[in-house]
Formats: sequence, C-alpha cells, structure tokens
Amino acid sequence: MTGFSLNDLERIISERARSDDANSWTARLYASGMERAAKKLGEEAVETVIAAVKGDTGELVSESADLLYHWLVVLTVAGVPLSDVLQELQRRTGQSGIAEKASRNQG
Repeated sequence: MTGFSLNDLERIISERARSDDANSWTARLYASGMERAAKKLGEEAVETVIAAVKGDTGELVSESADLLYHWLVVLTVAGVPLSDVLQELQRRTGQSGIAEKASRNQG
C-alpha cells in the first residue's frame, strides 16, 4: 500500500497549474482552460473504458491514473476542491444508489 493520496495529487496539480514552468504539462493544460482540460478528461475516460473491456489490467491501471489526474485538473480549473466531491460521496453513502439517483431525477 502506498501513502500517496488523491489529496497529494490535488496539491501537486494546484502547485504546478499556477507555475510558470514551460515544461509542465499541468501548467500548459491549466492555462489552456476548461474546454481543453475537459476534452482530455473525456479522452482518458474512453481509454479507461476500452482498457476495462479488453481486460488488460496493466493498461487499466495506467489509464485509470491518467483519468484521475485529468479529472483533478478539471476540478482545479473549475475551482472545485476535491473535498467537495468527497463530502458529496460521503453524503450519498447513507442511502442506496437507487434512492440517490431517484432523488436527483426529482429536482
């Protein structure tokens, strides 16, 4: 088990996003704005699904890492802290997934 967490990755992304490092992919992606960051997130989501369907565990791990990274970049660009997402997930754990989805469809 590793001590590395999504909170660690969020911090690193935030630091690099606001840097002037021309060699930082994170800084370049952040500077490109939401449209580019969201497009990359979508691409990584598709690649993750393909790896899962193929049953390629190594590729699934790699693509999942890319997906999580790009998701956190999108959150950073949007100014949404990971803690907000985690709080929402925690809120949802008190009810079944079916009930939670039904409550979203009512509003």
